[in-house]
Amino acid sequence: MAHVKILILLSIIFILCLSSTAYAKEETNNFKCLVEAIYHEARSEPFIGQLAVANVILERVALPNFPNTICGVVHAGKRWKDNIIKNQCAFSYFCDGKREWYDVDKKSVSVAYDVASLAVRGVMVYSTLGATHYHASYVVPFWSNHLERLEQIGTHIFYID
Repeated sequence: MAHVKILILLSIIFILCLSSTAYAKEETNNFKCLVEAIYHEARSEPFIGQLAVANVILERVALPNFPNTICGVVHAGKRWKDNIIKNQCAFSYFCDGKREWYDVDKKSVSVAYDVASLAVRGVMVYSTLGATHYHASYVVPFWSNHLERLEQIGTHIFYID
């Protein structure tokens, strides 16, 4: 009987270790998605602007009408037969038809990692608190007139829904 209890206990420990490993892998993937988005969407922006972009992504994760993971938010878009439709994404870089390289500019990758690290620890840009959308100042998306404008940082204009 003691052998059975030990066997059950070891099985439980094994299952907990597996789920812990899976959770750690998912967290790592989500962090990489955040870095990827910061790099592609905001690397030419000031540090504070990059942080505001990261805040928008994390704000969306917390809301029920968006995907509940960072990768889900970053890679959201219209699909047809499981393929992303060009230029129909929440974040334009993801479906612009270009291959996503983000190891070309090492300094910008390093900054994106720093920004992502601060963002996941809860550091927020006060003037864009609660922002769920942003766009570059040189475009005018259809939704921009329906949301409350908060702030412009660099070339990005931030909105709250």
